[in-house]
Amino acid sequence: MARRAAPGTTRPAGPGGSENAAMPTTDAPSAPAGRDTVDGSRGHAALLLLSAASGAADAFVFICVGQVFAGVMTGNLVLLGASAAGAGEEGVALRVVTALVSYGCGVAWGAVTGERVWRRLPVMLTAEVVLLAAGAVLWGLGVITSGADRLGLLALMGLAMGVQGRLRATPTNYFTGTLTSLVGRLAVGSWRRGDGWVAGRLAAVVAGAAAAALAVRERPETGAVAAAALAAAALLIEAAPRRR
Repeated sequence: MARRAAPGTTRPAGPGGSENAAMPTTDAPSAPAGRDTVDGSRGHAALLLLSAASGAADAFVFICVGQVFAGVMTGNLVLLGASAAGAGEEGVALRVVTALVSYGCGVAWGAVTGERVWRRLPVMLTAEVVLLAAGAVLWGLGVITSGADRLGLLALMGLAMGVQGRLRATPTNYFTGTLTSLVGRLAVGSWRRGDGWVAGRLAAVVAGAAAAALAVRERPETGAVAAAALAAAALLIEAAPRRR
């Protein structure tokens, strides 16, 4: 008789990394909060929208707040190291630290909420939408005028991206591992069913960033709207009743 895995354990990851790894069981404390499995095409659509939202948030913050990212912490760490050596814009170190701390706070809140709150996915996604919408409203009203104001806006966006990072085991705001796994499988001819959705998430990041950049160019006051709208659309999909 086959042995059952102990609760909270996972099977070893395959050679493709995180995209090939078996999903953790729902009681694994180290797994990101929310559903660990993607529920059909609707779940994949929500992941695409969240990926696009992360691209839009990062593009807006980079262009309008000041050469940092809301969700790409690897890039922020690189910028922090460069600024420590005297490279980059003046004040970038403070912005990077603000982004890192706010993102970390969002992750921490998401982790605690994921352990203690029933229906944690819609709760966490609602919080993200509120944070992104608040940032969009403040930016749209033109009240973000000083450096301190921009730090506050950056904190809102970073918090939102930190929460998003804890929504699912499938990443929607960091993609280096996703790209590595996808290209690796393609190179050895082991393309899998579902890899089209993986590639779609990468394309969605680019599309979201392009949408935000276009909004900033054409109507600067709407620069933060795309991220909030995309996350809200994902919330509507996730909150809608599932067919049985």
